[in-house]
Amino acid sequence: MTPNRISRKTTPNAFEAGFTLIELLIVMSVMLILMTLAVPQLLKLRKQANETSAAQSVRTIAQAEIQYNSAYPANGFACSLTALGGDPKSGAPTAQAAQLIAPDLAVGQKAGYTFAITNCTKVTVNNQDMYTSFEITAVPQSIGKTGDNGFCSDENNTIRKDPAGGTNCTVALQ
Repeated sequence: MTPNRISRKTTPNAFEAGFTLIELLIVMSVMLILMTLAVPQLLKLRKQANETSAAQSVRTIAQAEIQYNSAYPANGFACSLTALGGDPKSGAPTAQAAQLIAPDLAVGQKAGYTFAITNCTKVTVNNQDMYTSFEITAVPQSIGKTGDNGFCSDENNTIRKDPAGGTNCTVALQ
């Protein structure tokens, strides 16, 4: 006769089924270190993208001003973003809504910057008001967060920047 053999089932140890607390803490600390290195770079890239968009938007507005002056010579230049903007669905362009810039830019805010047309010089010719000069400004909505530089342009179509984020634009944009 053969002795009765008791078969033992081997069960996995309960502690071997998952991660230990130490392993989880190590992984979390590595992830935290990587995030502290990556997040500032992402914010820097976003700020740089906002500044590039703002400079391009100033260029677009300046070109729209030149087109406006050609289309409406009796008015000279436009002295507001709404005069350059307008909804294309509302009908034909007019001097009050020339439809030369996108409606979102005509609102005056885009990509963390606020845009305005200022310093308009007005003369009266034959009882008609005409604007002979203007200045386009773009300032960050939150200096250091949405952008560092302010941007400006005028009727000469030269874009300059203010490293302090304001409208004292003295440095030519390269």
